[in-house]
Amino acid sequence: MVAMCAIWGYSWIAMKVALRHAHPFDFAAERLVMGAVLLFAIIAATGRRLTLSGYRMAIVLGFVQVGAFVILSHYALLTSGPGKTSVLTYTMPFWMIVFAHLLLRERMRGPQWLAVLAAFAGLLLIVSPWRLTSVQGSVLAVASGAVWALAAVLSKRWPTRGADALTFTAWQLTFGAVPLVLLSLAHAHDAPRWNGEYALTLAYSTIFATAGGWWLWTYVLSHAPAGITGLNTLAIPVIAVIASWLQLGERPPPHELVGMALIAGALALLAWIGLAAARTARTP
Repeated sequence: MVAMCAIWGYSWIAMKVALRHAHPFDFAAERLVMGAVLLFAIIAATGRRLTLSGYRMAIVLGFVQVGAFVILSHYALLTSGPGKTSVLTYTMPFWMIVFAHLLLRERMRGPQWLAVLAAFAGLLLIVSPWRLTSVQGSVLAVASGAVWALAAVLSKRWPTRGADALTFTAWQLTFGAVPLVLLSLAHAHDAPRWNGEYALTLAYSTIFATAGGWWLWTYVLSHAPAGITGLNTLAIPVIAVIASWLQLGERPPPHELVGMALIAGALALLAWIGLAAARTARTP
């Protein structure tokens, strides 16, 4: 979880830089196709099985969790730019709590609700909805978070038992790349301007954010409750804001720093609850 949040947190900075040189649809299609190819190469090199026993969930999650999510989030970037609206994607954990309650009967109890409220307040301060300039972009970003959450809960509802996480992720990226490639070909826009900066950000997005990040997400989601997993991803926008401050000089205003502190406190509370539960379970 820590590795995934760090990788995806910095990926927002890589994406901001990459979109200086390429259209969002080209960038998304390239990273998904190359990420899938990379994973299949690793699978072949390590002697794993290249095929799945069943493809239903790989197709569903590929088109929904990867394809639809990336299309909606990149449309948001296209209409409103890679600003605070992209962080609205991380309303996902709160959608995930709702869907997990409805479909998995997962329940938040006691202090967990305090963590949820603190995390929501923190995200609200980081996003600063009163400063958003594009309603359309904001709606698209929130929709992308809802789609991602629904797909994640469906993967818990109908798990792919016995499937290797790396192989499953490779096929999921393959199916998810199909609508992105078609959209990139159908949408009229300028070709990417290849240079060292674009190649470097594309390499990071392909190797770490796409291939590595989605594999880690598949693994983490299969080993932890959906609602708690979703809430922990709120570390991602915090990392994104800090990285943007350090690399791009985008100093967060005081209310964003308060928001990050609230999210950090919420995650610390969740960790403490988890450790306390583990100690109780070990007690004879």
